[in-house]
Amino acid sequence: MKIKIGVYRQVLRLDDNIISKLCKKCFSEIPQSIERCSVGQGNYVFIVQLTDTTYVIRCSPEKNAYNDTVYWLEKLAFIEIPIPKIVAKGVFEDTEYIILTYFEGKDIGLVYSLLSDKDKRTIASEIVCIQERVAALELEDIPSEWTWHSEINYMLDRAEERIAANEYFDIEKVDRLRKSAIALDKYFDRIEPIAYLDDVSTKNLLIHDGHISGIVDIDWIGIGDRLTYVALTNIALLNMGYDTDYVKYILKEMNLSSIQKKAFLFYSLMYCVDFMGERGMQFTDKYIEVNEQIIDRLNSIYDLLWKEFEEHSH
Repeated sequence: MKIKIGVYRQVLRLDDNIISKLCKKCFSEIPQSIERCSVGQGNYVFIVQLTDTTYVIRCSPEKNAYNDTVYWLEKLAFIEIPIPKIVAKGVFEDTEYIILTYFEGKDIGLVYSLLSDKDKRTIASEIVCIQERVAALELEDIPSEWTWHSEINYMLDRAEERIAANEYFDIEKVDRLRKSAIALDKYFDRIEPIAYLDDVSTKNLLIHDGHISGIVDIDWIGIGDRLTYVALTNIALLNMGYDTDYVKYILKEMNLSSIQKKAFLFYSLMYCVDFMGERGMQFTDKYIEVNEQIIDRLNSIYDLLWKEFEEHSH
């Protein structure tokens, strides 16, 4: 469950002209259209339409930014899940880039309000199946000191540090979770370093005609309890003001035990404080908005989840 953190100090100034020149270099053709994607924080993402083909171009100010992306895309290519193929990669005008095949579809968060109940059930079943395939991956170089406890502590430490720095929320909410984690110690002890896609919430999961058409932005994967990706989706949907029926269908597909249901609520609270910590931060050229309405909403989500967590604990 490693999620890249921190504020990117270097900001690229990318425009259509630079992307056009990159396409000229790679394909000997100027794009017919260039669309900047607004979803995401760590990269600049463009959809470019050439004469016969559409590609996705991702750019980053970081050196060797896509080494991990290449590694995981190549490793995941063998398990037959809908991920993009690598077309080209390199450095252009001091900018790291990777060019990928394109999938029809939009992030589930962008089309969620248009999905039928049947669509949500179908997509839930598909993502659970995909995660089962990912779980079968043989992982290499797992640190001998790895524990799920350390991953949980990492997330809580990061949230506490950001909340304390930004001062929009009360760090007591993180402290409360730390104390509550003790009741889940035995459950956390049993979590093995199993692979899963940890960043497929309301973004990175493309939907077309009521089905999953592609999974994008795979720069790393999670290792541990796959319930966290469901909890992240839960918080993302609540934060957007949507119902969480899709999450309920995923949990039903997973057939959780009582202790897993409790862990899911804990993880949801963990991501809630993570969302709190991000408010007011700058990622590349994107500022994570914060205002009284957002603060009230996240506090309300936390309070509702905390009540449910306490009820489940009795």
